[in-house]
Amino acid sequence: MCISLNDEAVHGIPGDRVLRPGDLVKLDLVAEKNGFLADAAVTVGVGEVTSTATALVRCAERAFQQAVKVARGGFRVDDIGRAVEWEVTRWGFRVMPAFGGHGVGRTIHEPPTIPNYPDPLCRERLTEGLVITIEPIVSAGTGRSTPQVDGWTVRTADGSFSAHYEHTVVITKREPILLTL
Repeated sequence: MCISLNDEAVHGIPGDRVLRPGDLVKLDLVAEKNGFLADAAVTVGVGEVTSTATALVRCAERAFQQAVKVARGGFRVDDIGRAVEWEVTRWGFRVMPAFGGHGVGRTIHEPPTIPNYPDPLCRERLTEGLVITIEPIVSAGTGRSTPQVDGWTVRTADGSFSAHYEHTVVITKREPILLTL
């Protein structure tokens, strides 16, 4: 379990920080069953949060929902990124291009990489039975991130809030099977 707070985009290490009203908390969990892994994340507000923070959380969830529409056998990996970035931009926010979804199975990060933008290098086709995560990670600022200072935690470079929404899905010809929703 990683717990990221406010401008911590991903991989926050749980600790003794005190949560305060207005904080955004990203909860990112990996679970294992019978040797197979699944990955999911949500962002929740603590108490009353700003309207921008509320919109940022909704934007990440909506970007996931739009990406699911093209997560089908025969579509390309970059179709997912195109759907995510289009939705995020529509809300006035930015994707964090350093992060995205991935294949998942017996290890947590397997091919293919699933960017949150239309990367022309990621044009492979999604195939039936492929298990991936769709993982919009969005920022209220520029979308740039800082290097990991503690070996794990990544923050937004400009100190802006971020939101993270992720689920593990199985690709089919029709709607994907949502394993962690």
